Amino acid sequence: MDLGPHAFFILASYGFTALVVAGLIVRAVADHRRQVKALAELEGRGVRRRSAMADPGS
Repeated sequence: MDLGPHAFFILASYGFTALVVAGLIVRAVADHRRQVKALAELEGRGVRRRSAMADPGS
């Protein structure tokens, strides 16, 4: 695989892009865990979802 005289730039660009994408994935997973924890805490305090209060017979 010959990338020519721009090999360093090409490989550095791919590496940087991979790091950014990995960082975004880690951030999304961490945020999801925080949101699930916050929701569980609210439900533990008795706060319910509006969708759970709707009467299914209406």
